[in-house]
Amino acid sequence: MTQTAITHGLFHLAIKTADLAATRAFWTGVIGLREIARPDFGYPGAWLACGQPGGQAIIHVYAGGPAMGPEGTAPRGTGAIDHVSLACSGYHAYRERFCAAGLDWREFLVPGTTLWQLFVHDPSGVQLELTFEGAVEPGAPPDLSDARRYRAGQPFFDADTYPALAATLSGAPADARHA
Repeated sequence: MTQTAITHGLFHLAIKTADLAATRAFWTGVIGLREIARPDFGYPGAWLACGQPGGQAIIHVYAGGPAMGPEGTAPRGTGAIDHVSLACSGYHAYRERFCAAGLDWREFLVPGTTLWQLFVHDPSGVQLELTFEGAVEPGAPPDLSDARRYRAGQPFFDADTYPALAATLSGAPADARHA
């Protein structure tokens, strides 16, 4: 009997962080994921899911010992992975969230398509691409001025100027943020 090998989609990605509270605040308060129950692995972390009912955890965050690299610190950036892309709606609402959180971002129009994109970084320097169907997004198209235009291969994450994201940004009860 021959089995067929099938890939069904991305199950999750895991992010190492030196600042669990800020990372939770970014992914829940800015990006809009929700925290769900996480098994006790013996070290701190969070599982974050899409907001729809039954949405599965797509981001796993871990801190503490397992997040530390050989130098004893959590790594920053995406390494060989350039970015993580999420399908989204509400282009201008995300821009407003970025402004409110003090985040830097970039914008792009995918050539030959109706796709609009926003690029932003989480507190650990992981670059995100939020992709929108521009044909159904209200409001002005992406700002392609020199200050806002995304250019592949030109980084714009600066750990020294990244805003301190308050844990309360996530909207989660204080005790839930420290699990």
